[in-house]
Amino acid sequence: MSTVHDLNTSTPEPGETAVAGKFPATAYQDAGSYFNDYAWELARAANTVDRTSLDRAASTLLEAYTRGARVFSCGNGGSAAIANHMQCDQVKGLRTGTDLAPRFVSLSSNVEVLTAIANDLDYEDVFTYQLQSQSEPGDVLVAVSSSGRSPNIVRALTWARDNGLATIALTGFGGGGARTVADVAVHVDSTNYGTIEDLHQAITHALAQYLRQSRMAPGTIPSSVF
Repeated sequence: MSTVHDLNTSTPEPGETAVAGKFPATAYQDAGSYFNDYAWELARAANTVDRTSLDRAASTLLEAYTRGARVFSCGNGGSAAIANHMQCDQVKGLRTGTDLAPRFVSLSSNVEVLTAIANDLDYEDVFTYQLQSQSEPGDVLVAVSSSGRSPNIVRALTWARDNGLATIALTGFGGGGARTVADVAVHVDSTNYGTIEDLHQAITHALAQYLRQSRMAPGTIPSSVF
């Protein structure tokens, strides 16, 4: 039987999303009821994201763009797709109708470079090795990792921190080393990969759209497509 939860409540229905932060916690018999509770978990997890961290992330990006600094992103698997998508939103979306021309590069986007470094050197160096060639002090690294424990992510954040880059991490689960090392950690309190990745994507969309509207003439915002 399908149960629709009130997304504004703080307590899930018994027998479905019954363990806070753990979804799914039971078997479901139809996709509709699973989606109902998935949406509930998505809303619950969204409310755990610290808004101050979002403000700090937005300020870090804007400050870099106004200085002409570079911003790099990276991630593995689904997080690589988010890192790549972020480049699209920051370069094309953010520039449209504003005075900004972001210099943004995803370190996860070039399969030839990634596989050459992984094959000839070490997969843990696929992001750090690129940063060593392309970045300079004052740049920014945005690392996306659901677990926050991926060795190549933690290594890249550590190298960036030690070499004068500002660092932002998007994490989930316990946050891992990425949450500890980054200057700004935007954390999603969930143990479901889908929920975490959905919210990481939403966070990157929100950052790009917020920054865009902040640099637009107020009268143009209602007629613009976001």
